[in-house]
Amino acid sequence: MGIPDRGLLEWLDEASTERGLYYANRDDGWDFWSYRDLGELVLKTAAALRANGVGQGDVVGLVLRSSPGFVAGFFGALAAGATPCSIAPPFAFQRADEYEKHAGQLFETARPRYIICDDESLERIRKVTAGLGLTEPGVFDELVAGVEPLERPMPLPEIALLQFTSGSSGFSRGVQISADALRTNLTGMRRWIDWSPEYPGISWLPVHHDMGLVGYLLNVVVTGCDGWMMQPDDFIRSPLRYLRCVSEHGAAMTGMPNFGLAYILRRVKPAQLEGLRFDSMRAVIIGAERVDPQVLEEFHALLGPHGLDRGALLPAYGGAEATLAVTGLPLGEGWSTQTPDAGDAASLAGTAVVGCGRPLEGRTVTIVSEDGEVLPEGQVGEIIVTGVSIASGYVGDAGSASGTSLGDTGLTTGDAGFLRDGQLFVIGRLGDGLKVSGKMVFAESLETLLHQRGIPERRVAVLLGVRDGVPTGVAVFGGAQPGWRDLAHEVLAEWLGDAELLAVDVARGGIAVTSSGKPRRRVIWKALCAGEFSATTQPLTPTTQPQTAA
Repeated sequence: MGIPDRGLLEWLDEASTERGLYYANRDDGWDFWSYRDLGELVLKTAAALRANGVGQGDVVGLVLRSSPGFVAGFFGALAAGATPCSIAPPFAFQRADEYEKHAGQLFETARPRYIICDDESLERIRKVTAGLGLTEPGVFDELVAGVEPLERPMPLPEIALLQFTSGSSGFSRGVQISADALRTNLTGMRRWIDWSPEYPGISWLPVHHDMGLVGYLLNVVVTGCDGWMMQPDDFIRSPLRYLRCVSEHGAAMTGMPNFGLAYILRRVKPAQLEGLRFDSMRAVIIGAERVDPQVLEEFHALLGPHGLDRGALLPAYGGAEATLAVTGLPLGEGWSTQTPDAGDAASLAGTAVVGCGRPLEGRTVTIVSEDGEVLPEGQVGEIIVTGVSIASGYVGDAGSASGTSLGDTGLTTGDAGFLRDGQLFVIGRLGDGLKVSGKMVFAESLETLLHQRGIPERRVAVLLGVRDGVPTGVAVFGGAQPGWRDLAHEVLAEWLGDAELLAVDVARGGIAVTSSGKPRRRVIWKALCAGEFSATTQPLTPTTQPQTAA
Protein backbone atom coordinates (compact mmCIF):
# COMPACT_ATOMS: atom_id res chain seq x y z
CA MET A 1 0.00 0.00 0.00
CA GLY A 2 2.90 2.36 0.70
CA ILE A 3 3.11 5.43 2.92
CA PRO A 4 -0.02 7.61 2.51
CA ASP A 5 -0.07 11.38 2.01
CA ARG A 6 -1.56 12.92 5.16
CA GLY A 7 -3.02 16.36 5.76
CA LEU A 8 -1.42 18.57 8.40
CA LEU A 9 -4.45 18.38 10.72
CA GLU A 10 -5.74 14.96 9.72
CA TRP A 11 -4.37 13.43 12.93
CA LEU A 12 -6.92 15.40 14.98
CA ASP A 13 -9.75 13.26 13.60
CA GLU A 14 -8.14 9.98 14.65
CA ALA A 15 -6.13 11.01 17.70
CA SER A 16 -5.05 7.96 19.69
CA THR A 17 -5.35 7.55 23.44
CA GLU A 18 -2.58 4.92 23.39
CA ARG A 19 0.10 6.72 21.39
CA GLY A 20 1.53 10.17 21.94
CA LEU A 21 4.54 12.16 23.10
CA TYR A 22 6.74 11.41 26.11
CA TYR A 23 8.53 14.43 27.60
CA ALA A 24 11.67 13.95 29.69
CA ASN A 25 11.25 15.20 33.25
CA ARG A 26 13.80 16.05 35.95
CA ASP A 27 13.24 12.75 37.78
CA ASP A 28 14.79 10.71 34.96
CA GLY A 29 11.27 9.74 33.90
CA TRP A 30 8.84 10.68 31.16
CA ASP A 31 5.53 12.59 31.16
CA PHE A 32 3.07 11.12 28.65
CA TRP A 33 0.63 13.16 26.55
CA SER A 34 -1.67 11.10 24.35
CA TYR A 35 -2.58 12.40 20.90
CA ARG A 36 -6.18 12.61 22.12
CA ASP A 37 -5.16 14.98 24.93
CA LEU A 38 -2.85 16.94 22.64
CA GLY A 39 -5.64 17.25 20.06
CA GLU A 40 -8.00 18.73 22.64
CA LEU A 41 -5.27 21.17 23.69
CA VAL A 42 -4.75 22.13 20.03
CA LEU A 43 -8.42 23.04 19.60
CA LYS A 44 -8.44 24.96 22.90
CA THR A 45 -5.43 26.94 21.68
CA ALA A 46 -7.13 27.62 18.34
CA ALA A 47 -10.23 28.94 20.14
CA ALA A 48 -8.11 31.12 22.43
CA LEU A 49 -6.17 32.58 19.50
CA ARG A 50 -9.38 33.41 17.64
CA ALA A 51 -10.74 35.03 20.81
CA ASN A 52 -7.59 37.17 20.99
CA GLY A 53 -8.09 38.57 17.51
CA VAL A 54 -6.02 36.14 15.44
CA GLY A 55 -7.56 35.89 11.97
CA GLN A 56 -7.02 33.94 8.77
CA GLY A 57 -3.42 34.25 7.58
CA ASP A 58 -2.16 36.10 10.65
CA VAL A 59 1.21 35.07 12.09
CA VAL A 60 1.45 33.52 15.56
CA GLY A 61 4.89 33.68 17.18
CA LEU A 62 5.91 30.70 19.31
CA VAL A 63 8.73 31.31 21.80
CA LEU A 64 8.58 27.99 23.62
CA ARG A 65 10.75 25.03 24.48
CA SER A 66 9.75 21.60 23.20
CA SER A 67 6.59 20.94 25.22
CA PRO A 68 2.90 20.06 24.93
CA GLY A 69 2.33 23.81 24.78
CA PHE A 70 4.52 24.10 21.69
CA VAL A 71 2.62 21.29 19.93
CA ALA A 72 -0.68 22.96 20.84
CA GLY A 73 0.62 26.37 19.79
CA PHE A 74 1.87 25.20 16.40
CA PHE A 75 -1.11 23.08 15.37
CA GLY A 76 -3.50 25.40 17.22
CA ALA A 77 -2.32 28.29 15.04
CA LEU A 78 -2.99 26.17 11.94
CA ALA A 79 -6.41 25.16 13.28
CA ALA A 80 -7.16 28.85 13.82
CA GLY A 81 -6.29 29.52 10.16
CA ALA A 82 -3.06 31.28 11.13
CA THR A 83 0.63 30.83 10.29
CA PRO A 84 2.88 29.53 13.09
CA CYS A 85 6.40 30.89 13.43
CA SER A 86 8.85 29.33 15.89
CA ILE A 87 11.42 31.72 17.37
CA ALA A 88 14.31 30.57 19.54
CA PRO A 89 13.72 31.06 23.28
CA PRO A 90 16.38 32.90 25.30
CA PHE A 91 18.02 29.65 26.48
CA ALA A 92 19.46 29.16 22.98
CA PHE A 93 21.79 32.16 23.41
CA GLN A 94 24.56 32.63 25.96
CA ARG A 95 24.46 36.44 25.91
CA ALA A 96 21.34 38.49 26.56
CA ASP A 97 22.38 41.32 24.21
CA GLU A 98 22.90 38.87 21.33
CA TYR A 99 19.50 37.32 21.94
CA GLU A 100 17.72 40.66 22.06
CA LYS A 101 19.31 41.75 18.78
CA HIS A 102 18.53 38.41 17.10
CA ALA A 103 14.96 38.03 18.38
CA GLY A 104 14.14 41.69 17.80
CA GLN A 105 14.98 41.33 14.11
CA LEU A 106 12.85 38.20 13.84
CA PHE A 107 9.83 39.80 15.53
CA GLU A 108 10.21 42.89 13.35
CA THR A 109 10.26 40.70 10.24
CA ALA A 110 7.44 38.33 11.22
CA ARG A 111 5.12 40.97 12.81
CA PRO A 112 3.11 38.30 14.69
CA ARG A 113 -0.49 39.09 15.55
CA TYR A 114 -0.03 37.17 18.79
CA ILE A 115 3.03 35.81 20.64
CA ILE A 116 2.89 32.71 22.85
CA CYS A 117 5.68 32.17 25.37
CA ASP A 118 6.18 30.60 28.79
CA ASP A 119 6.94 32.02 32.25
CA GLU A 120 10.65 31.42 31.69
CA SER A 121 10.88 33.79 28.73
CA LEU A 122 8.00 36.25 29.32
CA GLU A 123 9.96 39.19 30.71
CA ARG A 124 12.71 38.89 28.10
CA ILE A 125 10.16 38.77 25.27
CA ARG A 126 8.37 41.79 26.69
CA LYS A 127 11.67 43.67 26.62
CA VAL A 128 12.50 42.56 23.07
CA THR A 129 9.08 43.46 21.64
CA ALA A 130 8.70 46.77 23.48
CA GLY A 131 8.38 49.57 20.94
CA LEU A 132 7.65 47.27 18.00
CA GLY A 133 3.90 47.89 18.16
CA LEU A 134 3.12 44.23 18.78
CA THR A 135 0.45 42.73 21.02
CA GLU A 136 1.59 41.93 24.57
CA PRO A 137 2.98 38.37 24.63
CA GLY A 138 0.88 35.77 26.40
CA VAL A 139 1.90 32.83 28.58
CA PHE A 140 0.57 29.57 27.13
CA ASP A 141 -1.01 28.22 30.33
CA GLU A 142 -2.88 31.48 30.87
CA LEU A 143 -3.96 31.65 27.23
CA VAL A 144 -5.82 28.32 27.31
CA ALA A 145 -7.10 28.42 30.90
CA GLY A 146 -10.87 27.88 30.99
CA VAL A 147 -11.22 27.93 27.19
CA GLU A 148 -13.64 25.62 25.40
CA PRO A 149 -12.15 23.83 22.38
CA LEU A 150 -12.91 25.07 18.88
CA GLU A 151 -15.62 22.86 17.41
CA ARG A 152 -13.73 22.27 14.16
CA PRO A 153 -10.53 23.69 12.63
CA MET A 154 -10.67 26.71 10.35
CA PRO A 155 -9.41 26.35 6.76
CA LEU A 156 -5.64 26.05 6.59
CA PRO A 157 -3.77 29.27 5.86
CA GLU A 158 -2.02 29.63 2.50
CA ILE A 159 1.31 29.88 4.35
CA ALA A 160 1.49 27.04 6.88
CA LEU A 161 4.90 27.93 8.31
CA LEU A 162 7.09 30.99 8.55
CA GLN A 163 10.53 29.64 9.36
CA PHE A 164 13.76 31.56 9.67
CA THR A 165 17.09 30.63 8.15
CA SER A 166 19.98 29.98 10.52
CA GLY A 167 21.54 33.40 9.96
CA SER A 168 25.07 32.05 9.60
CA SER A 169 25.77 34.74 7.00
CA GLY A 170 24.08 37.63 8.82
CA PHE A 171 20.48 38.28 9.76
CA SER A 172 18.05 35.38 9.57
CA ARG A 173 15.58 35.54 6.69
CA GLY A 174 11.90 34.69 7.04
CA VAL A 175 10.94 31.90 4.62
CA GLN A 176 7.29 31.35 3.66
CA ILE A 177 6.32 27.67 3.43
CA SER A 178 2.94 26.93 1.89
CA ALA A 179 0.61 24.29 3.32
CA ASP A 180 1.19 22.17 0.20
CA ALA A 181 5.00 22.48 0.47
CA LEU A 182 4.97 21.48 4.13
CA ARG A 183 2.67 18.54 3.54
CA THR A 184 4.68 17.21 0.58
CA ASN A 185 7.96 17.55 2.47
CA LEU A 186 6.61 15.59 5.42
CA THR A 187 5.20 12.93 3.08
CA GLY A 188 8.48 12.75 1.15
CA MET A 189 10.45 12.22 4.34
CA ARG A 190 8.11 9.49 5.60
CA ARG A 191 8.32 7.66 2.27
CA TRP A 192 12.10 8.06 2.19
CA ILE A 193 12.59 6.21 5.50
CA ASP A 194 9.40 4.11 5.29
CA TRP A 195 8.06 5.72 8.49
CA SER A 196 4.72 4.48 9.82
CA PRO A 197 2.95 4.69 13.22
CA GLU A 198 4.48 1.52 14.67
CA TYR A 199 7.99 3.05 14.59
CA PRO A 200 8.67 5.40 17.54
CA GLY A 201 11.14 8.27 17.31
CA ILE A 202 13.35 10.22 19.71
CA SER A 203 14.81 13.73 19.49
CA TRP A 204 16.73 16.25 21.57
CA LEU A 205 16.79 18.89 18.82
CA PRO A 206 15.30 22.33 19.52
CA VAL A 207 11.93 22.98 17.88
CA HIS A 208 13.01 26.43 16.66
CA HIS A 209 15.37 24.65 14.24
CA ASP A 210 13.93 23.21 11.02
CA MET A 211 15.51 19.80 11.60
CA GLY A 212 13.93 19.51 15.04
CA LEU A 213 10.60 21.02 13.96
CA VAL A 214 9.88 19.73 10.43
CA GLY A 215 12.27 16.79 10.39
CA TYR A 216 11.13 15.34 13.69
CA LEU A 217 8.23 16.86 15.64
CA LEU A 218 5.80 17.56 12.81
CA ASN A 219 6.55 14.20 11.20
CA VAL A 220 6.02 12.33 14.48
CA VAL A 221 2.66 14.01 15.15
CA VAL A 222 1.32 13.76 11.59
CA THR A 223 2.46 10.12 11.40
CA GLY A 224 0.89 9.34 14.78
CA CYS A 225 3.77 7.35 16.23
CA ASP A 226 5.15 7.53 19.78
CA GLY A 227 7.72 10.29 20.17
CA TRP A 228 10.28 10.66 22.95
CA MET A 229 11.17 14.31 23.54
CA MET A 230 14.29 15.61 25.29
CA GLN A 231 15.44 19.20 25.71
CA PRO A 232 18.80 20.11 24.13
CA ASP A 233 20.26 20.75 27.58
CA ASP A 234 19.02 17.30 28.73
CA PHE A 235 21.12 15.79 25.95
CA ILE A 236 24.13 17.96 26.74
CA ARG A 237 23.97 16.96 30.41
CA SER A 238 23.52 13.26 29.69
CA PRO A 239 23.80 11.84 26.18
CA LEU A 240 23.75 8.44 27.89
CA ARG A 241 20.12 9.06 28.93
CA TYR A 242 19.30 9.60 25.28
CA LEU A 243 20.95 6.29 24.34
CA ARG A 244 19.22 4.47 27.20
CA CYS A 245 15.87 5.69 25.89
CA VAL A 246 16.64 4.32 22.42
CA SER A 247 17.49 0.96 23.95
CA GLU A 248 14.67 0.73 26.50
CA HIS A 249 11.83 2.00 24.31
CA GLY A 250 12.86 0.68 20.90
CA ALA A 251 13.21 4.04 19.16
CA ALA A 252 13.47 3.51 15.41
CA MET A 253 14.15 7.02 14.13
CA THR A 254 16.23 9.97 15.27
CA GLY A 255 18.22 12.82 13.74
CA MET A 256 20.96 15.26 14.61
CA PRO A 257 23.84 17.24 13.13
CA ASN A 258 27.35 15.83 13.00
CA PHE A 259 28.05 17.70 16.23
CA GLY A 260 25.60 15.47 18.13
CA LEU A 261 27.36 12.29 17.07
CA ALA A 262 30.75 13.77 17.95
CA TYR A 263 29.42 14.83 21.35
CA ILE A 264 28.23 11.30 22.13
CA LEU A 265 31.67 10.01 21.19
CA ARG A 266 33.35 12.44 23.61
CA ARG A 267 30.98 11.81 26.53
CA VAL A 268 30.03 8.12 26.33
CA LYS A 269 32.49 5.30 26.97
CA PRO A 270 32.02 1.73 25.68
CA ALA A 271 31.71 0.34 29.21
CA GLN A 272 28.69 2.57 29.87
CA LEU A 273 26.75 0.82 27.08
CA GLU A 274 26.79 -2.59 28.73
CA GLY A 275 23.33 -4.17 28.46
CA LEU A 276 22.02 -1.60 25.93
CA ARG A 277 20.77 -2.57 22.47
CA PHE A 278 20.26 -0.45 19.36
CA ASP A 279 18.85 -3.05 16.97
CA SER A 280 15.55 -1.10 16.80
CA MET A 281 17.15 1.99 15.26
CA ARG A 282 16.30 2.07 11.55
CA ALA A 283 17.18 5.67 10.67
CA VAL A 284 19.68 8.12 12.16
CA ILE A 285 19.28 11.16 9.90
CA ILE A 286 22.43 13.31 9.90
CA GLY A 287 22.26 16.80 8.43
CA ALA A 288 22.36 20.57 9.00
CA GLU A 289 26.17 20.70 8.67
CA ARG A 290 29.10 18.98 6.97
CA VAL A 291 29.26 15.27 7.87
CA ASP A 292 32.66 13.96 9.00
CA PRO A 293 33.36 10.39 7.78
CA GLN A 294 35.64 9.75 10.76
CA VAL A 295 32.80 10.59 13.14
CA LEU A 296 30.49 8.18 11.29
CA GLU A 297 33.06 5.40 11.51
CA GLU A 298 33.70 5.98 15.22
CA PHE A 299 30.00 6.29 16.03
CA HIS A 300 29.27 2.95 14.41
CA ALA A 301 32.30 1.42 16.13
CA LEU A 302 30.82 2.55 19.47
CA LEU A 303 27.21 1.41 18.93
CA GLY A 304 27.65 -1.31 16.30
CA PRO A 305 28.63 -3.99 18.84
CA HIS A 306 25.28 -3.26 20.52
CA GLY A 307 23.22 -3.79 17.37
CA LEU A 308 23.31 -0.51 15.45
CA ASP A 309 23.26 -1.27 11.72
CA ARG A 310 25.74 0.76 9.67
CA GLY A 311 22.96 1.14 7.08
CA ALA A 312 20.87 3.07 9.63
CA LEU A 313 23.25 6.07 9.39
CA LEU A 314 21.60 8.31 6.80
CA PRO A 315 23.40 11.52 5.80
CA ALA A 316 20.99 14.01 4.24
CA TYR A 317 20.87 17.50 2.74
CA GLY A 318 18.26 20.23 2.90
CA GLY A 319 17.49 23.74 4.04
CA ALA A 320 14.83 26.19 5.15
CA GLU A 321 14.02 27.34 1.61
CA ALA A 322 13.36 23.73 0.61
CA THR A 323 11.03 23.35 3.64
CA LEU A 324 13.65 20.90 4.88
CA ALA A 325 14.65 17.67 3.14
CA VAL A 326 16.10 17.61 -0.40
CA THR A 327 18.23 14.46 -0.53
CA GLY A 328 18.74 11.46 1.72
CA LEU A 329 20.48 8.11 1.70
CA PRO A 330 18.10 5.14 1.39
CA LEU A 331 17.60 2.79 4.33
CA GLY A 332 20.22 0.07 4.52
CA GLU A 333 22.42 1.28 1.66
CA GLY A 334 25.30 2.37 3.83
CA TRP A 335 27.06 5.73 3.57
CA SER A 336 30.05 6.24 1.30
CA THR A 337 32.62 8.88 0.43
CA GLN A 338 33.81 10.29 -2.90
CA THR A 339 36.13 12.97 -4.21
CA PRO A 340 35.46 15.19 -7.23
CA ASP A 341 37.20 14.71 -10.55
CA ALA A 342 40.98 14.98 -10.39
CA GLY A 343 42.14 18.56 -10.64
CA ASP A 344 38.64 19.96 -10.24
CA ALA A 345 39.00 21.46 -6.78
CA ALA A 346 41.27 21.67 -3.76
CA SER A 347 38.04 22.21 -1.86
CA LEU A 348 38.23 18.88 -0.10
CA ALA A 349 41.49 19.69 1.64
CA GLY A 350 42.58 16.12 1.12
CA THR A 351 39.49 14.58 2.68
CA ALA A 352 36.78 12.54 1.02
CA VAL A 353 33.21 13.91 1.17
CA VAL A 354 30.32 11.95 2.64
CA GLY A 355 27.41 11.39 0.25
CA CYS A 356 24.08 12.89 1.29
CA GLY A 357 21.92 10.56 -0.78
CA ARG A 358 19.69 11.14 -3.79
CA PRO A 359 16.79 13.56 -4.27
CA LEU A 360 13.53 12.69 -2.54
CA GLU A 361 10.48 12.15 -4.75
CA GLY A 362 9.47 15.19 -6.78
CA ARG A 363 12.82 16.97 -6.39
CA THR A 364 15.72 17.50 -8.78
CA VAL A 365 19.29 18.51 -7.92
CA THR A 366 21.56 20.11 -10.52
CA ILE A 367 25.16 21.36 -10.26
CA VAL A 368 25.97 24.53 -12.21
CA SER A 369 29.07 26.57 -12.95
CA GLU A 370 29.61 30.25 -12.10
CA ASP A 371 28.09 31.00 -15.53
CA GLY A 372 24.99 28.93 -14.81
CA GLU A 373 25.95 26.06 -17.12
CA VAL A 374 24.98 22.56 -15.99
CA LEU A 375 28.08 20.61 -15.00
CA PRO A 376 28.62 16.87 -15.52
CA GLU A 377 28.91 14.45 -12.61
CA GLY A 378 32.11 14.74 -10.65
CA GLN A 379 32.62 18.47 -11.18
CA VAL A 380 32.17 20.95 -8.31
CA GLY A 381 29.69 23.79 -8.67
CA GLU A 382 26.67 25.37 -7.04
CA ILE A 383 23.75 23.18 -5.96
CA ILE A 384 20.40 24.11 -7.54
CA VAL A 385 17.16 22.51 -6.31
CA THR A 386 13.87 22.37 -8.21
CA GLY A 387 10.57 20.56 -7.70
CA VAL A 388 8.11 20.26 -4.84
CA SER A 389 8.40 21.80 -1.38
CA ILE A 390 10.28 24.92 -2.50
CA ALA A 391 9.39 27.98 -0.40
CA SER A 392 6.95 30.56 -1.74
CA GLY A 393 9.24 33.49 -0.95
CA TYR A 394 10.75 35.62 1.79
CA VAL A 395 9.18 37.99 4.29
CA GLY A 396 10.75 41.41 4.55
CA ASP A 397 14.23 42.16 3.29
CA ALA A 398 17.13 41.18 5.51
CA GLY A 399 19.40 41.14 2.49
CA SER A 400 20.69 38.18 0.51
CA ALA A 401 24.27 38.02 1.80
CA SER A 402 23.76 34.32 2.38
CA GLY A 403 23.99 33.60 -1.35
CA THR A 404 20.74 31.63 -1.21
CA SER A 405 17.87 32.83 -3.38
CA LEU A 406 14.50 31.79 -4.76
CA GLY A 407 13.59 32.35 -8.39
CA ASP A 408 12.00 31.00 -11.54
CA THR A 409 14.88 28.54 -11.95
CA GLY A 410 14.31 27.08 -8.48
CA LEU A 411 16.33 27.33 -5.30
CA THR A 412 19.86 28.65 -5.72
CA THR A 413 21.40 27.29 -2.53
CA GLY A 414 24.74 29.05 -2.29
CA ASP A 415 26.23 25.63 -1.43
CA ALA A 416 29.02 23.92 -3.34
CA GLY A 417 28.95 20.24 -4.18
CA PHE A 418 29.07 17.60 -6.89
CA LEU A 419 27.09 14.58 -8.06
CA ARG A 420 28.35 11.02 -8.41
CA ASP A 421 26.05 8.23 -9.62
CA GLY A 422 23.11 10.48 -8.86
CA GLN A 423 24.14 11.02 -5.25
CA LEU A 424 24.87 14.50 -3.88
CA PHE A 425 28.16 15.30 -2.12
CA VAL A 426 28.10 18.65 -0.31
CA ILE A 427 31.35 20.53 0.31
CA GLY A 428 30.43 23.85 1.92
CA ARG A 429 29.16 27.39 1.47
CA LEU A 430 30.40 29.17 -1.64
CA GLY A 431 30.98 32.38 0.32
CA ASP A 432 33.13 30.59 2.88
CA GLY A 433 36.00 29.74 0.56
CA LEU A 434 39.23 31.05 -0.90
CA LYS A 435 40.81 30.40 -4.30
CA VAL A 436 44.27 28.89 -4.02
CA SER A 437 46.17 28.31 -7.26
CA GLY A 438 42.88 28.66 -9.12
CA LYS A 439 41.03 26.11 -7.00
CA MET A 440 38.58 26.62 -4.15
CA VAL A 441 39.36 25.67 -0.57
CA PHE A 442 36.35 25.74 1.79
CA ALA A 443 36.30 26.69 5.48
CA GLU A 444 34.18 23.68 6.41
CA SER A 445 36.73 21.33 4.85
CA LEU A 446 39.52 22.81 6.96
CA GLU A 447 37.39 22.68 10.10
CA THR A 448 36.74 18.99 9.42
CA LEU A 449 40.48 18.35 9.32
CA LEU A 450 40.98 20.24 12.59
CA HIS A 451 38.23 18.21 14.27
CA GLN A 452 39.80 14.99 13.00
CA ARG A 453 43.10 16.04 14.55
CA GLY A 454 41.62 16.61 17.97
CA ILE A 455 40.06 20.08 18.23
CA PRO A 456 36.44 19.55 19.34
CA GLU A 457 33.40 20.76 17.41
CA ARG A 458 32.26 24.29 18.30
CA ARG A 459 35.75 25.15 19.65
CA VAL A 460 37.25 26.45 16.40
CA ALA A 461 35.99 28.31 13.36
CA VAL A 462 37.94 28.92 10.15
CA LEU A 463 37.44 32.15 8.20
CA LEU A 464 38.64 32.56 4.61
CA GLY A 465 38.67 35.66 2.45
CA VAL A 466 40.62 38.55 1.02
CA ARG A 467 41.57 41.21 3.62
CA ASP A 468 43.12 44.48 2.47
CA GLY A 469 43.85 42.81 -0.85
CA VAL A 470 45.64 39.86 0.75
CA PRO A 471 44.28 36.26 0.72
CA THR A 472 43.80 35.40 4.38
CA GLY A 473 42.94 32.42 6.57
CA VAL A 474 41.91 32.92 10.19
CA ALA A 475 41.55 30.33 12.97
CA VAL A 476 39.19 31.55 15.72
CA PHE A 477 39.61 29.51 18.90
CA GLY A 478 37.00 29.28 21.63
CA GLY A 479 39.18 28.73 24.71
CA ALA A 480 42.41 27.62 23.03
CA GLN A 481 44.24 24.63 24.48
CA PRO A 482 47.99 23.86 24.20
CA GLY A 483 48.86 22.47 20.78
CA TRP A 484 45.77 23.77 18.96
CA ARG A 485 47.63 26.60 17.26
CA ASP A 486 50.30 24.23 15.99
CA LEU A 487 47.57 21.98 14.54
CA ALA A 488 45.80 24.91 12.92
CA HIS A 489 49.01 26.27 11.43
CA GLU A 490 49.89 22.85 10.04
CA VAL A 491 46.51 22.45 8.32
CA LEU A 492 46.03 26.02 7.08
CA ALA A 493 49.62 26.40 5.86
CA GLU A 494 49.34 23.16 3.89
CA TRP A 495 46.13 24.09 2.07
CA LEU A 496 46.21 27.88 1.81
CA GLY A 497 49.59 28.31 0.12
CA ASP A 498 50.94 31.83 0.54
CA ALA A 499 47.83 33.23 2.27
CA GLU A 500 48.33 35.29 5.41
CA LEU A 501 47.47 33.17 8.47
CA LEU A 502 45.97 34.74 11.59
CA ALA A 503 44.71 33.50 14.95
CA VAL A 504 42.08 34.91 17.29
CA ASP A 505 41.49 33.72 20.87
CA VAL A 506 38.11 34.23 22.52
CA ALA A 507 36.67 32.68 25.65
CA ARG A 508 35.08 29.26 25.44
CA GLY A 509 31.59 29.81 24.03
CA GLY A 510 32.71 33.15 22.58
CA ILE A 511 32.61 32.16 18.90
CA ALA A 512 29.50 33.81 17.43
CA VAL A 513 27.07 31.11 16.36
CA THR A 514 23.50 30.90 15.14
CA SER A 515 20.64 29.62 17.30
CA SER A 516 21.36 26.17 15.84
CA GLY A 517 25.09 26.31 16.66
CA LYS A 518 26.61 27.09 13.25
CA PRO A 519 29.57 29.51 13.21
CA ARG A 520 28.55 32.91 11.85
CA ARG A 521 31.68 33.02 9.71
CA ARG A 522 30.80 35.97 7.51
CA VAL A 523 29.60 38.05 10.46
CA ILE A 524 32.89 37.44 12.29
CA TRP A 525 34.87 38.09 9.10
CA LYS A 526 33.12 41.40 8.50
CA ALA A 527 33.79 42.55 12.06
CA LEU A 528 37.43 41.51 11.80
CA CYS A 529 37.96 43.38 8.53
CA ALA A 530 36.23 46.48 9.89
CA GLY A 531 38.40 46.51 13.01
CA GLU A 532 35.35 45.94 15.19
CA PHE A 533 36.41 42.57 16.59
CA SER A 534 36.93 42.78 20.35
CA ALA A 535 39.52 39.99 20.56
CA THR A 536 43.15 40.46 19.55
CA THR A 537 44.20 39.20 16.12
CA GLN A 538 47.71 37.74 15.94
CA PRO A 539 49.81 35.95 13.33
CA LEU A 540 49.25 32.19 13.33
CA THR A 541 52.71 30.65 13.60
CA PRO A 542 53.80 27.22 14.85
CA THR A 543 55.79 28.73 17.71
CA THR A 544 53.05 31.05 19.01
CA GLN A 545 51.71 29.79 22.34
CA PRO A 546 48.01 30.02 23.28
CA GLN A 547 47.11 33.30 24.90
CA THR A 548 44.80 33.75 27.86
CA ALA A 549 41.24 33.63 26.57
CA ALA A 550 39.75 37.08 26.10
